[in-house]
Amino acid sequence: MSNAHVIFGKLGENSAVGLLKAQGYKILAENYRTPLGEIDVVAQDGDTFCFIEVKSRHSSRKGLPQEAVSRQKQRQISKNALFYLKAHKLMDKRARFDVVSVMDNGGSLKLDLIKSAFELSREFTY
Repeated sequence: MSNAHVIFGKLGENSAVGLLKAQGYKILAENYRTPLGEIDVVAQDGDTFCFIEVKSRHSSRKGLPQEAVSRQKQRQISKNALFYLKAHKLMDKRARFDVVSVMDNGGSLKLDLIKSAFELSREFTY
């Protein structure tokens, strides 16, 4: 992965956090690591705990950013979210999965927040 790619990804994540805060989300963690992987952003929107995947693209040539959140990626995020909920004794709380799409729009960034982008993969229990 090139340094420019890493920098653009970090810019996308920082911009996504700014958008989430502007939408009233309370940011609980960024780049939250579990033994199973990572969640880009963990936040709270009212009484709902949100697990947010941030996807950034320079162009739509390979598809829209949110289209990169494959079923496999959704399963991975689900596992990490369940780990977080269990570790913080929040298994009885509401949770959802959001995606922030970040697209380079000719020098500026176009951000889209997709609430409830996918459902919990229920094949995992802890």
